Amino acid sequence: MITVVNYGAGNLRSVENTLAEVGARFFTTQSAADIERAEKLILPGVGHFGQMLRALDELGLRQALVAKARSGAPFLGICLGLQAMFESSEEAPSLNGLGLFPGRVERFPLDARVPHMGWNSISPKPGSRLTAGLGPTPYVYFAHSYYCPVTDSTAAACHYTRDFTAVLESGNVFGVQFHPEKSGPVGLAIVRNFVEL
Repeated sequence: MITVVNYGAGNLRSVENTLAEVGARFFTTQSAADIERAEKLILPGVGHFGQMLRALDELGLRQALVAKARSGAPFLGICLGLQAMFESSEEAPSLNGLGLFPGRVERFPLDARVPHMGWNSISPKPGSRLTAGLGPTPYVYFAHSYYCPVTDSTAAACHYTRDFTAVLESGNVFGVQFHPEKSGPVGLAIVRNFVEL
């Protein structure tokens, strides 16, 4: 059973539809107790870093999310859900992220067309579990103005004016900057790979 965090993200329904399409059992919750009991967890996200973190704090979910990430249970962050895993973001510098990974989420340069929206290829590292079976340059759908740095946990990078983390994998914690729920068969395969971990 997969637990999907509902803090009010606009892409929640499309994430649910994708899980249903791959045959996954899931439910959505705003409960810290449900997160603590989760076998697998998905944190979807679109919008503003500050609004997301404030919503998580208002719902009392921050500590439960951090504890679940450290528990060994598979945990996937999607788009803003990935960005929230870092220490901070230029989008809301006064708010702390979940702090699961070091570093700051930055805005694309002023001369770049933002948001970075549409299809782009990613370059997975050998052994990436989320992109297993997808070949060397799968195409996925992005919609973001801020990007996560490339780190030791980067499992696939993308280039848009600079290299950034498109897929993150560290033990049981995973994140994708793109929207698998809008990425066609490739996105379905990535979600299925997470479901089958």
